[in-house]
Amino acid sequence: MINVGNDWQPIFDIEQVKPYYLELRRFLKGEYSTKVVYPPMNEIFNAFRLTSFADTKVIIVGQDPYHEQGQAMGLSFSVREGIEEPPSLKNIHQEIIDEGVEQGPWSSDLSRWAKQGVLLLNSTLTVVAHRAASHSGKGWETFTDNAIVELGRDERPKVFMLWGSYARSKKILIEKNCHLILESAHPSPLSAYRGFFGNGHFKRCNEFLIGTGQTPIAW
Repeated sequence: MINVGNDWQPIFDIEQVKPYYLELRRFLKGEYSTKVVYPPMNEIFNAFRLTSFADTKVIIVGQDPYHEQGQAMGLSFSVREGIEEPPSLKNIHQEIIDEGVEQGPWSSDLSRWAKQGVLLLNSTLTVVAHRAASHSGKGWETFTDNAIVELGRDERPKVFMLWGSYARSKKILIEKNCHLILESAHPSPLSAYRGFFGNGHFKRCNEFLIGTGQTPIAW
């Protein structure tokens, strides 16, 4: 059983005994024992470990972990220092620069965002090396959708950043109208110029946080 060490644990405890999760766990055991799977097993739940439920005030929804060596670290869009930045992350950085909200030196490791209350949540939490979306449809979506539902039911105002059609499909999971939902094209090179660049999400996010009495994110 997974122990995340914070107030996500009651939700984990509920999900981990459901039939879909038990089947997912059996599937993953076989995958990790026979294939190269990312991220490392002990990093699968980094997003939840670094950002507690109570501390979550921004949710950035990704779809699938990076699938090349050394990239995936359990946080959507993030790679560790020293790893070449994927194009989507480069475009995220460019938008932050263009909005004039960058604070301090840039790092491709977005753990610093997670520690400020940004839940960097991929919908699918594992992937086989070099095979994008190879673990989609195996149960992860049920798990992460349920996490989004719980966040969306919470009365504390949050910002949901939904980039691309897949992330935007999660909008229906967000129940309360106290939250700010920001939607745009995905930051990938294929779509960034069709609505991600210039979306103003990082600035709008911080304005909302300040307006609801919360500390803005140092992007």
